[in-house]
Amino acid sequence: MSARDLPPLSAVRAFDAAARHGTFTSAADELGMTQSAVSYQIKILEERVGAPLFERHARGVGLTAIGRRFHQRAAAAFDILSDAFGDAKGSTAGTLSISVIPTFATNFLAQNLGAFQLKQADIAVRMEISETLTDFTQDNVDVAIRGGQGQWHGLVSHLLIPTTFTPMLSPALMDRFGGVNKPEDLLKLPILSKDDPWWRIWLAAAGVDDGPSETDISRSFGPQVVEAGAAISGHGVAMLTPAFFRNELERGQLVQPFETIGDDGSGYWLVYPESRRNAVKIRRFRLWIEQETRAYRRT
Repeated sequence: MSARDLPPLSAVRAFDAAARHGTFTSAADELGMTQSAVSYQIKILEERVGAPLFERHARGVGLTAIGRRFHQRAAAAFDILSDAFGDAKGSTAGTLSISVIPTFATNFLAQNLGAFQLKQADIAVRMEISETLTDFTQDNVDVAIRGGQGQWHGLVSHLLIPTTFTPMLSPALMDRFGGVNKPEDLLKLPILSKDDPWWRIWLAAAGVDDGPSETDISRSFGPQVVEAGAAISGHGVAMLTPAFFRNELERGQLVQPFETIGDDGSGYWLVYPESRRNAVKIRRFRLWIEQETRAYRRT
């Protein structure tokens, strides 16, 4: 069996750090090396590759096309090596870092995550709430929960909750306008985020041709959890995903006046890099959250 044609691991570590930070100085700080030592290690690697991996700029460095391709594979290899080492030494514990969008975080994950931590006491969970897409090559994140169609290059995606939606409003607002008896009546009320495409989809499903007019506009509130708060306060009608607001409906804070449900084919997905597919902490979290959300998925 011939030896593998591998570059020095120290050179690849320096390359990975420089690629993530965009400067040799920051890479040196992370690795406890001098800047000249990082530069030397990368020079060794570029000589082995036979092509430049970085473009040098006044304020730092950027990856060349070859460097970008190499870094994607090298970062994935480091992930696999880290997971394999953790398994070998029996260290399945550690911190699971989750990046999650606001509504899912507030109206589902925060309410249920304690159950996961009780079952998996050797895994500490750190949750970051953000609407920004996670860059797994740059951010210190293990898994993310995203909204969309479930197709992201290089990531494994698992559907958790389909993004079905329907109008909801406070009982007080409905009474103030004399009730809501048919879908057209909603257009007489203040509409929250009337430019949301979900409104067009839901109204079409309900058999209503006309959408909200300019005189119906309230203001745009952003994430569902914020719009729900505005709706509960009586500011208008919000288009919301029922799965996230069961408690508010049961307490009578919100009313869902019609059974019609809109569906644009998107959903909330658990995603993580393909290279981390077999990481123990990610596998445990995936199995748990798929079980917790099973009732919400289409059969």
